[in-house]
Amino acid sequence: MIPDYTELAATLARISESVRPLRDEEILQGDATVLDPLFRELDILAAQDVEPEIVERLLYAQELASVLPEISRLRNLYSLRLEIQQARSLLENSHPWQAIQGFTFYPNYVQLAATEQQGANLQPGDRVIFLGSGPLPLSLILLCSEYGLNGLGIERDQDSAEFSRHLLEHLGMQEQISILVGDHFTLHKESKMVDCKLVMVAAMARPKQEIFRRLARILPADSLVSYRLYEKGLRRILDQEEDFLLPDAFSRHCRIPPRPPVNNTVVMVRKHPADHPFYFFGETL
Repeated sequence: MIPDYTELAATLARISESVRPLRDEEILQGDATVLDPLFRELDILAAQDVEPEIVERLLYAQELASVLPEISRLRNLYSLRLEIQQARSLLENSHPWQAIQGFTFYPNYVQLAATEQQGANLQPGDRVIFLGSGPLPLSLILLCSEYGLNGLGIERDQDSAEFSRHLLEHLGMQEQISILVGDHFTLHKESKMVDCKLVMVAAMARPKQEIFRRLARILPADSLVSYRLYEKGLRRILDQEEDFLLPDAFSRHCRIPPRPPVNNTVVMVRKHPADHPFYFFGETL
């Protein structure tokens, strides 16, 4: 039976109250016997076929204004925790590629890689940058391994960056993908670093507005940038994206809706040349 608004609101409020007292470090490292059932309960909710009208009502309900950020915090941090666990398991596995292919969401990542490759018309030898690559940059790994690309992951957390370097070495991809500790300000207009076919912005990369303003300033004309959205069902609420305005220096290149098993819409934008009539950086960074 599909839950109604009242039942969903009550469930979200209950989970939020359990999470609110916890610091970020406790979600990342605390007792999994408490946190895992809450995370799995949200996963079950995400799979529910809820009417769009109910989703809209939940999204803008005043009574949930302080609830939804806590739900999103749990989803983001516990997902990172699981990602770290998966990365560790791969490092300990003598057959890491087989282990990757056994991941529950492996088909999703394969399809997303195909979507990125087709949307940007990526060819062997092309270079891609992944902002917010994390401890397990699976999107970058599959994109580069499947299509013969070269990759650069940029990760602000030093431990996650180091973890992913060890993992890439274990996978034999250390020559094809490099990892840099930094963020969007690590990219400079004068550097050859921005000479790439595509910049992918991770879902958890923050703050989006600042990131896109920076990319608008430093990327060469005709550069492509991709990001992913949840636009359907309860995932719009549970995996809440940060709202941001796309700088006028970019225009929509393509928007690729999800096909099962993928839940994300992939959006690609293209940087205008400086003489474009709608060219505008936005605020100075």
